[in-house]
Amino acid sequence: MTANSLSISQEYPHLVTSQSRQLNVQIAQEEVYSFFVEIVKKLSPDDVLREFKALFIDGLDSQDSHFIPVIYSIFLNDNEQEFCNTLKRCSYIIINNWTTNRKEKYIQELVNLFANANLKVKNNNFPAINNCKSWLENFINSKDYQEIKLFAAKYEELSKGHWANRYTSYLLIDQSVNENNSRDQQEAARKLSRQMKDKFKFELAMYIARSQSTFSSTTRYTNPSILGDNVLHLIKTIVLKKGVFSHENIANIFVKQTQEQTLEQFKLSIEKYLFFSVDNQKLVESLRRKFADNLSLWKKDCSQEIITKELFLRTCNRVIDSLTTENGKEPSSLFILLLAPGHSLTLVIILLKTILICRNSRRHLEIRIAHLIRYYEKYPQDECKWLINFMEIFNITFAIYAENVEYNLIKVEENQSSNPQLNLDGYRVFSQMKVDRQK
Repeated sequence: MTANSLSISQEYPHLVTSQSRQLNVQIAQEEVYSFFVEIVKKLSPDDVLREFKALFIDGLDSQDSHFIPVIYSIFLNDNEQEFCNTLKRCSYIIINNWTTNRKEKYIQELVNLFANANLKVKNNNFPAINNCKSWLENFINSKDYQEIKLFAAKYEELSKGHWANRYTSYLLIDQSVNENNSRDQQEAARKLSRQMKDKFKFELAMYIARSQSTFSSTTRYTNPSILGDNVLHLIKTIVLKKGVFSHENIANIFVKQTQEQTLEQFKLSIEKYLFFSVDNQKLVESLRRKFADNLSLWKKDCSQEIITKELFLRTCNRVIDSLTTENGKEPSSLFILLLAPGHSLTLVIILLKTILICRNSRRHLEIRIAHLIRYYEKYPQDECKWLINFMEIFNITFAIYAENVEYNLIKVEENQSSNPQLNLDGYRVFSQMKVDRQK
């Protein structure tokens, strides 16, 4: 430790006195939080890790020690949950700062502090030590610790391990809106999720640009999806609808035409809008009937209310629920109906059209996606290929329709038909940053 470094015993000496057990738990917690807020700004990551280890682990990781770390004495009166809350909050104070300051590589070292075999070995001579070790073991086996481990996943390693690791950004979004999480956890989750999405958008744009250039070496670009080089054809198909009949233009027209409608009228309008021009009409008819029946039952007693901004948002969220998961625990029947036969692109486009008329529903959609990932992650990859295919198409589509990037399909071979639907090979995809016209 450096000469200038702080320690919790120096900053808050009363926490290491015999009177600490009588301190109000909340006051003690706030002082510990303040301590980490201060040192994470002043000290190096290595010193912060040493202070964290000194507070929560030192003493428990030695088989010969009978020393109980100070922090445990505050909670020994059957207050394990408050101890876990404190440990979790301190972790996120550190994680949030390191995420902001691009020091994410140290988060793995924070996680590794708990990967200590001695913490699991019970010592019969010291029951109090065993009790503290049990608290740590329970924390390591908890959902809270699994959520912390999400922050330790390096971007380049997301394709390794469990298949759900590739979609960590959505699990982080779910953390960021959970009101049971601390503000530090919510903010850290929001920042890292945004970083991961931005990285995917950048890599996709670079892959599209370089893979279409005859001057680029195949070793100089990486496909951020797992769909293979056939992804270029998919991207061209997604970008195809531009101009007068683009998804954005039709969405704008829909929003204008449905103003002043009643909820009952709006339900009929959104049904027509979402399923208009969807391929495979035989499938559409069956799907459309189920969708209409589902939506018609929702808020039936409000059918004659004029659609307001709030009701518009709630209806779009309800549409998303019916197409993904209605209870946040298991997939909806419409989700299974579409994906089981392999109509991932159809579902993605319908979800996209929903977001284009109500961008405030984007977060709700991403949370529902997180719920689906949580539901299916217990299954092996071979049983989830259709879901993974959906997720890859979803990622690509929503990266293409991002707020700050515009993709266009340009004809590059003069002898090709002017209709790209006849031959996409004669067209190239170009991307450019959108100009904020409001500035």
